[in-house]
Amino acid sequence: MFPSPGGVGYYPFYVAIGEGYFDKEGLRVRPESVNGSGQVLQMLAAGQAQIGHPGPGPLLAARAAGLDMVFLYNNFAKSQFGLVVKDDSAFKIPDQLKGKKIGVGTADGAEVAFVRAILDDLKMKEGTDYEFLTVGDGGMATAAFMRGDIDAYASGTRDAAILRLRGVPLREITPDKFLAYFGNGYVTTRDFIKKDPEALKGFGRALAKASVFAADPANKAKVLEHAKIGNPQEGEDKAFSGALFEAMKGRVTPADLSNGWGYHHPEQWKLWHAALLASGALKAPLPDLENAYTNQFVKDWNAGIAQ
Repeated sequence: MFPSPGGVGYYPFYVAIGEGYFDKEGLRVRPESVNGSGQVLQMLAAGQAQIGHPGPGPLLAARAAGLDMVFLYNNFAKSQFGLVVKDDSAFKIPDQLKGKKIGVGTADGAEVAFVRAILDDLKMKEGTDYEFLTVGDGGMATAAFMRGDIDAYASGTRDAAILRLRGVPLREITPDKFLAYFGNGYVTTRDFIKKDPEALKGFGRALAKASVFAADPANKAKVLEHAKIGNPQEGEDKAFSGALFEAMKGRVTPADLSNGWGYHHPEQWKLWHAALLASGALKAPLPDLENAYTNQFVKDWNAGIAQ
């Protein structure tokens, strides 16, 4: 169960279908989409799906509400948001944006909160040290950069791909510590882990093999063809789907592959937990944060895979 329709955005899953990796594991998979992570978790809780693809924030909120959901496979190993500037910009680090304007797609988007956290960490205050300017996304954001209305942009992965495609070469200046706020991944219930661990081993093996396959530039055309399984319309614009894939691949590929594909870093979960408490999304600390995720299958998923 995915939180939105897409093909390229979930490319390891569709490569695993297209290359027959799920078949080789004896698994039949059927993807469906709903509207957002909350609905994904509702479908899991109702037993209408065995695996979903929500974000870590909604997963921790669900656990706080008493649902024993477990983050299984860390798919978007890096943050799905970023702070970007034009490639030829003089800005190298975020604190150089003091007194500047940062473009945003919408005033209340998740990417705004992400970039605000970066600047808060640098003791920079909105309205005093910098200004957010709502410019929209896609063509509107491109025009804002071209006119010089904005000096930087609070970007989602798809936004960055569109800007690059429309002739705005970008450079990311997101600090490494904020890239550690990983994104959506594969989640299941504790009951399903107990019921069918072999299915979950096979599921993750297929995803890891697909990720290795997609990491080879020689396979890009095949990856984009497989992604059409999830969203045929998205694949009609080859330039866009290609740019989107490159952006997504940068977020799916872990910064450090020594632990393999799908691995959870405990310290990154602590970062998410602290951020959600600070924002009020969690009303109280979770007493069992380590039960929100599992690395028990990581060795099985990565066995025999050359990193």
